[in-house]
Amino acid sequence: MFDTMTLTKIVGSLCGALLIFLMGKWAGELLYDTSPGHGGDHAAGYVIETGGEEDAGAADQDGPSLAELWAAADVEKGAKVFGKCKACHKLEDGANATGPYLYGVVGRDVSSAAGFGYSGSLKPVADVWTPETLDAFLENPKGYAPGTSMGFAGLKKATDRINVIAYLDQLDGDTYEMAAPEAMEEEAAAEPAEAETEMAAAEENVAEEVTAEEPAVAEVDPAPEAEAAAEEPAAEEAAAEASGFVAMVASADVANGEKVYKKCKACHALEDGQNRVGPHLFNVVDRDIASVDGFKYSDGLAAIDGNWTADQLSAFLTKPKDFAPGTKMSFAGLRKEEDRAAVIAYIQSAAQ
Repeated sequence: MFDTMTLTKIVGSLCGALLIFLMGKWAGELLYDTSPGHGGDHAAGYVIETGGEEDAGAADQDGPSLAELWAAADVEKGAKVFGKCKACHKLEDGANATGPYLYGVVGRDVSSAAGFGYSGSLKPVADVWTPETLDAFLENPKGYAPGTSMGFAGLKKATDRINVIAYLDQLDGDTYEMAAPEAMEEEAAAEPAEAETEMAAAEENVAEEVTAEEPAVAEVDPAPEAEAAAEEPAAEEAAAEASGFVAMVASADVANGEKVYKKCKACHALEDGQNRVGPHLFNVVDRDIASVDGFKYSDGLAAIDGNWTADQLSAFLTKPKDFAPGTKMSFAGLRKEEDRAAVIAYIQSAAQ
């Protein structure tokens, strides 16, 4: 049992400790209070000038625009960034998990994934998931849509955000068209003018050379004319054989095909023997279907005989699941024939 003196000491000690705590709290508030009447708009403590919002705005302006980042987006890197999302989101159409499915999310109405119960805080901030709105949301989900149930802290790097958005965009085969950056448009507009100037200069030089030369009498050799006449039917036959889609591949823009191939590179490599989620595409044109060593094909493809001709590849790339029911390839397909021709031309060129 405590006597009266001991109890008094204990109570006194507690009161003293409480008093010291309250005095410390009061002193802290006095030093760092930022309310009006206590140091004005700034704390009475230590204010470090960092340039504030003006410098931050200038830094944003100095960096590449969203359109420039979109034009240079790397789908393969976006697939790696998606590793941070796949614990809560699935890519299959309609397959909701902790979060809504992301198949076709780019261009989709906000809060529109069937069967998913949204938090209700997304609809007021945007109508459609464009690359712009997705970029803002992924940078800081809770800052963009206060009250969202998404616990993800966000992606701070702009390149990570745009790469993963580009990766998600290509899944359904309907890619988002963003206006070209102003600088790129000016460069593209300048190219034809430069080409015309160079052509005019070349024509002028040729004209001067022809004028300076003395006219010569050309001797006509009937033999070459006869040979040319004999070759014409053969050329016509070759052109007829190369008609249709094969001709489109032969005249396709390889540079455009390289851009289209970004939709494929997350799952397919062009290096011989380098299988990924899908088989390598080195020398795929005219290769036997389902013939890559070391790759396990689905029954849908393994049951198809023949070679990957340009026409067969086109039919497959139009809608893989219709061409080979049961295929494991989740890609929705390339709807534009010119895109299919261009990407096949690029794949051919990469093997040369």
